[in-house]
Amino acid sequence: MQLTQKLLPFIRSLRWELTLWFGGLSLIFLLGAGFYVGGIATRALADHSGEVLYLRAKSATDLLETNLREREEEIALLTRSPLFVNNNLGSGAIRQVLEMRQQANSEYAWIGVTDVDGWVVQATDGLLVGAQVDQRPWFQEALTGRFVGDVHEAVLLAKKLSNEASDQPLRFIDFAAPIHGPNGELRGVLGAHAHWRWVTETVESVMTADLAESGIELLIADRDDNVIYPFAHVGVTSLPDAGPSGGNYKRVRWADGQEYLTSVLNMNTELERSLGWQIVVRQPLEAALAPAEALRNYLWLLGLIAVLAFVLIAQRLAVRVSRPIEQLAAAARTVARRSGRPKYPKNVHTWELQQLVGSIHHMTDSLLQQERDLKELNLSLENQVAERTRELSRANRQLEKLATHDALTGIANRRHFDEKLIELFHAFRRTHRPFTLMIMDIDYFKRVNDQHGHAHGDKVLQHLAQLLHNQVRVTDFVARYGGEEFAVLLPDTSSEPDGYGVAEKIRAAVENSRFPGGLKVTVSIGLSQVKSADTDLHALFERADQALYRAKEQGRNRTLLS
Repeated sequence: MQLTQKLLPFIRSLRWELTLWFGGLSLIFLLGAGFYVGGIATRALADHSGEVLYLRAKSATDLLETNLREREEEIALLTRSPLFVNNNLGSGAIRQVLEMRQQANSEYAWIGVTDVDGWVVQATDGLLVGAQVDQRPWFQEALTGRFVGDVHEAVLLAKKLSNEASDQPLRFIDFAAPIHGPNGELRGVLGAHAHWRWVTETVESVMTADLAESGIELLIADRDDNVIYPFAHVGVTSLPDAGPSGGNYKRVRWADGQEYLTSVLNMNTELERSLGWQIVVRQPLEAALAPAEALRNYLWLLGLIAVLAFVLIAQRLAVRVSRPIEQLAAAARTVARRSGRPKYPKNVHTWELQQLVGSIHHMTDSLLQQERDLKELNLSLENQVAERTRELSRANRQLEKLATHDALTGIANRRHFDEKLIELFHAFRRTHRPFTLMIMDIDYFKRVNDQHGHAHGDKVLQHLAQLLHNQVRVTDFVARYGGEEFAVLLPDTSSEPDGYGVAEKIRAAVENSRFPGGLKVTVSIGLSQVKSADTDLHALFERADQALYRAKEQGRNRTLLS
């Protein structure tokens, strides 16, 4: 009771109330700020983590799509080679080509050729030669077109090939394409079994050690939402219902009861037969938000420390404010009691504090105005720099186009053509990917200039350039080589007939086209495919030029291959 009576005056004092109010408001503000900043950090971190998952899923999807398309195209291109079209499918040369292709691409476990009845007539390492595979899906589907099969366990090859992963069965995906003869008749089927680990290593290549430490996991699911990779999830895990689609990621609760940040991308490979696979990258929500949780705890700790410091400061300030009042009260009591001379508070700087506040206010306004002026000046300078940069970029693009494109026709000029030719030749020396050089000349072009004038001749050149651009593939390269002479580069022409077909298509299109003024124009074309024996570009040019010369000697409006 006595303690309460002693504390009551202190609790009801101005000093205590100022300390309590200041400390309480500081606590509410700092904790509120901590919650607010923590919430923002949590959302930002979730968005960042979700985008990381999406980018990894996108990278894995794009990489896998590209590899599958390349393997499908590789098998299809192989079936169109003259060796498969014209030769005996059971020949040793066929086997040598298959084994060379298997050695060049370690993802292939087996490549084989069957006849139209499904008997394996040749294969890598002689495996399954003489076996009947007419009931296998890859054979049946490939009789009518290209085929890419879903993942499956090894059947015939299970005991014939070694399995590096002892904890799971040997699994493959299949590629197959029909083999046709010179007249289009079906001769057989070329099939290949690619290791499933090639697929998994492809998608896992986008994952790094730091991502794995963060609990990020990559999965592959089939069209029925069943997980087919990793093997530990096969037959156990399926994709949960993530609700309406939208956004790059979602918070999804999986069958194990744990909530994950999940990004799912459908794989659109543009294959003849869609596999319907889905690439899934997920991360436990708890692991994804762990840094935000640590930040929130850190902010709370700092807030509590700051509150204690503010309480101490508030107590000192409260003493400074209340002491003059207490002194005035004591002086009043002294006067009332007539107990002596009153002592009034000294060193009260109220007026000086007001002057200081006024000076600071004036100084702040001045600084803010200067800051606004500086920001406006900086914005003006940035706009000028940006505009000058855009103008410079436009000028550079124009200069680059003038340096690499023909001013009359708008297509590449000779300089650009020479650079592209050197690039293809160097690539051929490294990768042995062939290409074809096509040189064409407008027949009797001098007559056009003599009879109709050079302005009309320019229109003919422009029309021909546009026609060439429309007739070639996106990957082909068209250039005006000089005067009425044009050149075309045809990358990835696996055989000379391929290039010849393109050249004939162009020649026929020119012959059937109506040029300005109703003129009929024809071209003579010389072709040459790069050869392994070519040590430089001179031999390639010489062959193409000789073919063009012979085409003109033999009556023009024709294509000759050298």
